[in-house]
Amino acid sequence: MSQATATLTEPSAAHPATTDPHRPARPARGHGRGGGSEFAPLLRTMKQQGLLERRHGWYARGIAANLLGVAAVVTGLVLLGPTWWALPLALPLALFSARIAFVGHDAGHAQITDSRRLGRIIQLVHANLLLGMSREWWNDKHNRHHANPNHLEKDPDVAADVLVFAAHQTTGRTGLRRWLTRHQAWLFFPLTTLEGIALKVYGIQALLSRTGPYRTRRERLVEGALLLAHITGYTALLLALLTPLQALVFALLHQMLLGVHLGMAFAPNHKGMETPDAHPDGDSWGHLRRQVLTSRNIRGGAFTDWFLGGLNYQVEHHLFPSMPRPHLRLAQPAVRAHCQALGIPYTETGFVDSYRQALGHLHEVGAPLRAGGVA
Repeated sequence: MSQATATLTEPSAAHPATTDPHRPARPARGHGRGGGSEFAPLLRTMKQQGLLERRHGWYARGIAANLLGVAAVVTGLVLLGPTWWALPLALPLALFSARIAFVGHDAGHAQITDSRRLGRIIQLVHANLLLGMSREWWNDKHNRHHANPNHLEKDPDVAADVLVFAAHQTTGRTGLRRWLTRHQAWLFFPLTTLEGIALKVYGIQALLSRTGPYRTRRERLVEGALLLAHITGYTALLLALLTPLQALVFALLHQMLLGVHLGMAFAPNHKGMETPDAHPDGDSWGHLRRQVLTSRNIRGGAFTDWFLGGLNYQVEHHLFPSMPRPHLRLAQPAVRAHCQALGIPYTETGFVDSYRQALGHLHEVGAPLRAGGVA
């Protein structure tokens, strides 16, 4: 269920996401349609407005608030003791866990600090230790997504798996996978309940795999130790405060709610948008067109920004991955105006309508199987 998920300085065409904050910004090469000449003026505007500068204080306050929130939930569990009335606390814990995931995401994009070492530590703590998700596995997967968003052959987030995102991906699906594809729009949110657990499983699989993304043995050992610490600490804490059955139900409820929350944040961003490999000139799109045409923004105020972790500004985030989250909203007017001047469609919709569009696309993709048109 990795597609429902949904790391980085300004991208180059070959490597759009890197954890090196000192790497100079390089727009995509080329001129004319989709070339670097389209992106360069916008990049200059962002630099002139100071929107690529880090916001250390903003992130420090946010991280402190998240940790205090988790501490408050744990305190509530301690005070309540082994009772079924502790289960409602799984909801606020899921909300704070999602905030932790968003911080880990931003740290991987070098949004929080330009210190590579500090950014790595922040991400290791949030991803591996607090969430039980492999940092390096996520970065590798997310980098490939940023390099080729919505490209059916190159973006791992739209590869055919539990869900499929294009008609040709339905070919040859049989048994349970065929049934899932036929009803994938209706099953999308139920399936996201597995996302919190899936993120942990995929990370552990990558850790144990000889072909995983880890560059050194030390890196693998550090990540493995932190993942083990998360699993041990999470299990020990719940068993110390609740009965074994209550602990199991609490953990399942927490992970299911976290999965739904993350699915709600990731699902509307690209599903149903342009797929570059479906266009004759899609592979020649420059950075600006590649990111704008494949992304969808969600309108809203402060609550939407908080609930979706800033990913509701998906266009701006993909254009400037290292831009701090609070600056995405400020960058939007200039990005929208630049796209309008170039005649490039800039997609933004409401919160509910974004899910209608994404789920409508999934429903349309599964239509041939419902009609029996594909074996």
